[in-house]
Amino acid sequence: MTDLIFTEKELVQSLKEYIRKEESRLVQIKSWASKLDDLTHTATADPEGYLSHPVNAYKLVKRLNTEWAELESLVLQDPADSFISNMSVQRQFFPDEEDEKGAAKALMRLQDTYKLDSESISKGRLPGVTFNALLSVDDCYDMGKTAYNDHDYYHTVLWMQQALKQLDEGEEAVVSKPDVLDYLSYSVYQMGDLHRAIQLTRRLLAVEPTHQRGGANLRYFERLLGKEMRESNTEQPPVTEAPIEFRTYERPVGYLPDRDIYEALCRGEGVKMTTERQKKLFCRYHNGNRNPRLLLAPMKEEDEWDSPRIVRYLDALSDTEIERIKEISKPQLARATVRDPKSGVLTVANYRVSKSTWLAAEDDPVVARVNQRIEDITGLTVETAELLQYCRKGRVLMIGHGQLSDPPLF
Repeated sequence: MTDLIFTEKELVQSLKEYIRKEESRLVQIKSWASKLDDLTHTATADPEGYLSHPVNAYKLVKRLNTEWAELESLVLQDPADSFISNMSVQRQFFPDEEDEKGAAKALMRLQDTYKLDSESISKGRLPGVTFNALLSVDDCYDMGKTAYNDHDYYHTVLWMQQALKQLDEGEEAVVSKPDVLDYLSYSVYQMGDLHRAIQLTRRLLAVEPTHQRGGANLRYFERLLGKEMRESNTEQPPVTEAPIEFRTYERPVGYLPDRDIYEALCRGEGVKMTTERQKKLFCRYHNGNRNPRLLLAPMKEEDEWDSPRIVRYLDALSDTEIERIKEISKPQLARATVRDPKSGVLTVANYRVSKSTWLAAEDDPVVARVNQRIEDITGLTVETAELLQYCRKGRVLMIGHGQLSDPPLF
């Protein structure tokens, strides 16, 4: 994604150049208009007397025949052409709508994994970050809409609540408060909180009494509530002016059975490495059982975990090799897919938004060299493995093989 930063920088420079040219053109037009304004003011005061001077008559004819044509050409000039041309070239590298949705969902996954509230993310209060970044009302609203379009009402509530909170605090926005309340009230209803859905819908109608969907929803919600009250033989609570609370609902059970476990691991929870166990972890030079290619240039091997044994190899790829693999992979990147267990057809999944491609040894000498190095380090063959995979997951780049043979990698 670093490429996009420099692409945007180039576009900003191009835009500033367009603005400079446009301002210069307008200065010339204004100067011309000011000069003619003075001239016509004098001429119209006494047209006959003005034209009695032969030079004035000549210059009037000249202006209308030549100079106004020049002004017309100046007005018709479009300094935006070079900027639009540059935009057209760069647009092929722009993220698309799918990328934007993927980025929003990735932010929601971070929110869930590290148990971050929407306000902390919106205000940029994140641990371990260097730069500060804020989300506007419109950003929060768009996050909520992304979740809503996926029928993810849990995250819709979280982000529409944050958008409403910032609107209530007086932040300027393109989106209106009724729009936010519309999504929020219905999503709260979908989360099973009928009482609060009615509160929010009433607030929506207080802001915009003619809101058609809001009126229909309120009548429907009140009928449901009346039915509940009759069945439970209780009275409907009175309408109050008390402020509407912001609530966090329990996250629905997900489609990934081990989600809670891996999220806890990401937070550093779970089994801890003890001092005694850590003493048995070492760093060493690894020559692949005296592999000739590794004798003079052994790999740096570092123990990460004891059981199961996990090791890390440092500097396995050079910067030049990484850049070459990135170069040949980028044009081929496509959304990662999973195999549908029912139909057997490859399809996209909302929990897998990475983009990837596969590289064969014949594609480039660097790929062949990396394949050979992997064989030397592991003692395994890539003949029974998947092709070398280049995978882009947000800011994370992964390059490696998936082993198809029975023996484990380590």
